[in-house]
Amino acid sequence: MNISYDEVRRIYRLEKNTSKLVDVSEDFYNLLNEFIKEEKQRYLKSLKDFSIEEARDFANLKKMVEEIFLLRERKILNLALLASRGGEEITVVLAVPEKKMFSAVLDLLQKQRGLLTEMFQSNVPTKEASPQKTKSLETIKIQVSKDVPAFIGTDMKEYGPYKNTQKVELPFSIAKLFLERKLGERVSGVHHNM
Repeated sequence: MNISYDEVRRIYRLEKNTSKLVDVSEDFYNLLNEFIKEEKQRYLKSLKDFSIEEARDFANLKKMVEEIFLLRERKILNLALLASRGGEEITVVLAVPEKKMFSAVLDLLQKQRGLLTEMFQSNVPTKEASPQKTKSLETIKIQVSKDVPAFIGTDMKEYGPYKNTQKVELPFSIAKLFLERKLGERVSGVHHNM
């Protein structure tokens, strides 16, 4: 199956005018890529021939494809959000890269939802323990400053072994021990507050 300019226009119109994802083949992006390569060759030739119509067609194609990407990304994010909340079944056919995106986003959303569940399943903390409980849900990225053998953390999970200069993301309580015992240093950049 090949993609034509008319097919791109059809998908564009449907994506723009409906809230649902348009069914595409799993190899949609590969086919689209091949089509764009052909059109780009035509466009480059049109520059040599001073063909304004060919140049305009390619500019329109570029705008339509960019809009298709944007619309589909938004719809996939919404699908993942719905699926993470209610386990909604996905019946639309996604292209291979979109399946990967959907799975990755869904995984992140489920982990985030797990934090919420964990907060409400634990015992109600006292005012003094409240900040500590919240902090225990966070992770901190540190750079290990000494070789550390494998060990069992306070959460009964196995960690390590870690090598000197290795960067790892650890739960707050474990990272705090590393920092206090000078076994690692906090990695600067984007991280949770301590």
